[in-house]
Amino acid sequence: MWTREEILRRAATEPQRLADDVLVLQARLEDLEARLAQTSANSSKPPASDGLRKPAPKSQRERGTRPRGGQRAHPGHTLQPVATPDAINVLILTHCPCGCGSALGSAPVLGYETRQVFELPPQRLIVTEHRAEIKRCPVSGCVVRAPFPAGVSAPAQYGPQLCSWLVYLRVNQLLPLRRIRQVAADLFGCSVSEATIERAAQRIDHALPGFEGALIKTLLRCPVVHADESGVRVNSKLHWLHVLCSERFTWYAVHPRRGRVALADFGILKNFSGRLMHDCWQAYFDLACPHGLCNAHLVRELIFLHEECAQDWAAELKDLLLLMHRQRALWTATGVVPTAAQLTAWHARYQTLLTQGLSEQPAPVRVGTRGRLRQSRAHNLLARLQKHQASVLAFLRNPAVPFTNNQAEQDIRMLKVQQKISGCFRTLQAAKTFARIRAYISTVRKHGLGILSALQDALAGNPFHPYYSGP
Repeated sequence: MWTREEILRRAATEPQRLADDVLVLQARLEDLEARLAQTSANSSKPPASDGLRKPAPKSQRERGTRPRGGQRAHPGHTLQPVATPDAINVLILTHCPCGCGSALGSAPVLGYETRQVFELPPQRLIVTEHRAEIKRCPVSGCVVRAPFPAGVSAPAQYGPQLCSWLVYLRVNQLLPLRRIRQVAADLFGCSVSEATIERAAQRIDHALPGFEGALIKTLLRCPVVHADESGVRVNSKLHWLHVLCSERFTWYAVHPRRGRVALADFGILKNFSGRLMHDCWQAYFDLACPHGLCNAHLVRELIFLHEECAQDWAAELKDLLLLMHRQRALWTATGVVPTAAQLTAWHARYQTLLTQGLSEQPAPVRVGTRGRLRQSRAHNLLARLQKHQASVLAFLRNPAVPFTNNQAEQDIRMLKVQQKISGCFRTLQAAKTFARIRAYISTVRKHGLGILSALQDALAGNPFHPYYSGP
């Protein structure tokens, strides 16, 4: 039984305890409601997470004056006949088709009307048998044979072109192993094993360390490099795919960790002196290089605060960032170099909206009896925009700095597609092999070269090597 003093003490503290509980529950409710309101249009969630309640698309671009579809004087593309066809089928006219039935077999030919059909040839593998002569040396008496060509090491094996094609389907077209086997059986009547496909990928991977070394040196010389990371499954466990890229180069790596540990193990960005574009992941700010933040992510966060939290300043700041982006594009297109006064005026407008937003935020609340004060979602974003103002507005001062981190988003997207099509990787080494070959394919594609021929070159020990020649 409680004593009288204990009952009085609990009665005195009960209202405050209940008030604290209400604040905790209210904070949790607001957080859950905010999570439910997040979509791909107002947060960093992928479109696939929207499900059946996918919002109607709302583009941030201004409506143009041109009509939709192909524009006037736009050059069309259609199949054109070739001058020297591979085969000619002459259609002989023996009787008049006009209805009189006259025989035309001996009539002279006045000309031809031609129509060409482009068709696939019959698909079959060409088997080449290498026969090495065996002879006896007249001097030593030893039985010797002629050497086989390089790479011909088994009684029966697949050639480099077929192996490159298998890797092309696996890494570039992202097909699962089982479907690659089905394609090979349907086209060529050969039942390749999954081990054959994986060995072909390993052979190309073993030929790419030189390419990867040259790629890393090249990226370190670029003035702007984009960085991003996304989760991948390896043996049903979460790992992280990291990407560093530019308009002409792409590097991938897979690591069990996402942040500082992974960056330290890679050891690439510690020597980078250009500007690093990213999505405000804190681990990147440990690097000494200048930074640039993805404004597309910030715009989506501002949309959320305006539409779901009734923060009017967020809509004004979103419009200001997009207006800055259009102004920067106009300056670049017209060759105008903005003055210091112009840039200061833009920064002042940005700072004014931050100050307005901070003044409208409620006082921080302590959740429970311990821990730090809980800030609102809007306050946290405002603090981030204030702290990293130079990185947010780097695009305004430097035309070489992009407005978004879309380059990294685009380069990482296809590996997310691979996960949806083929599922997780079985081993970490398989994931690393896939990432290195995909980096090679992406870089080759960005240089306008043929992917299949580049894979054949790598298999032959002569892979493409990137080189940065400056802006």
